[in-house]
Amino acid sequence: MNTEDRLAYLEGVVAALVASDRYTFQKHLQFLDGRNIQAGRSVGTKIGTAADQKIGFFGKTPIVQQSAITAPSGGGTVDSQSRTAIGLIITALQNFGLTL
Repeated sequence: MNTEDRLAYLEGVVAALVASDRYTFQKHLQFLDGRNIQAGRSVGTKIGTAADQKIGFFGKTPIVQQSAITAPSGGGTVDSQSRTAIGLIITALQNFGLTL
């Protein structure tokens, strides 16, 4: 491959990688041990920008955002402390976007 062909090839690779508002990767990302992802402090960072984008953690099959979890009501024995804890768990799942 001559220099002009190599340059044209590299320009194509860079053009495919760098769009005007994003980077596009066609391969897996791998982070070395002990490396971190730092996010902005004022606005923050989103992983998954729509409810139908699939995400999986720790080797699980990626899934879309799950439906809302209904808070407990009724039942034979009402345990207000448990219901408060369950409500806080539901709120945490919603705040992280794991459920609607």
